[in-house]
Amino acid sequence: MKKTVLTFGLIAGLVISVLMDGNVLLMNKIGSGHSLVLGYITMVASFLLVYFGIRSYRDNTLAGQISFGRAFACGILITLITCVCYVATWEILYFNFIPHFMDGYFAAQIHAVQTSGLDPATVAAKVAKIQRSQQDYQNPVINMAYTFMEPLPVGLLITLISAVVLRRKTSVEATAATASRL
Repeated sequence: MKKTVLTFGLIAGLVISVLMDGNVLLMNKIGSGHSLVLGYITMVASFLLVYFGIRSYRDNTLAGQISFGRAFACGILITLITCVCYVATWEILYFNFIPHFMDGYFAAQIHAVQTSGLDPATVAAKVAKIQRSQQDYQNPVINMAYTFMEPLPVGLLITLISAVVLRRKTSVEATAATASRL
């Protein structure tokens, strides 16, 4: 499983990294809303390799038979490698090329709170919380944790779906299921 996981994980990681780089370049031209949609489309496209990785492992290593658990294990490992590649790419981009990227995001959050019509004490508390988050985001460890959580749910969902679709009972399980129907 190690070879399959590494191969498909690194290919998916390369795909998500290259597409993220392109998305960052296009972000100012297409706007933040469209960029967000494009970002998730990028994630789905790269995580499709989870399906192909599980299928390859099932067909080439396990003679066409795989349990849900083994398929899930293979898929989640591919997902984790892809997420690590995503985080590494983001850390390089953010801290070296676009260090003020999140300033607009936090400014928009503060503006939304300030124009929400809440009482001044609540607005001040929420703005202070946003400003703390902005400071926390400059810490590479916290930045990595937040960044890792972006693609992980997408990869987990695709892993679950792929494991369900690709599982095949072993001949012993199939024989037992057939015998129980008789």
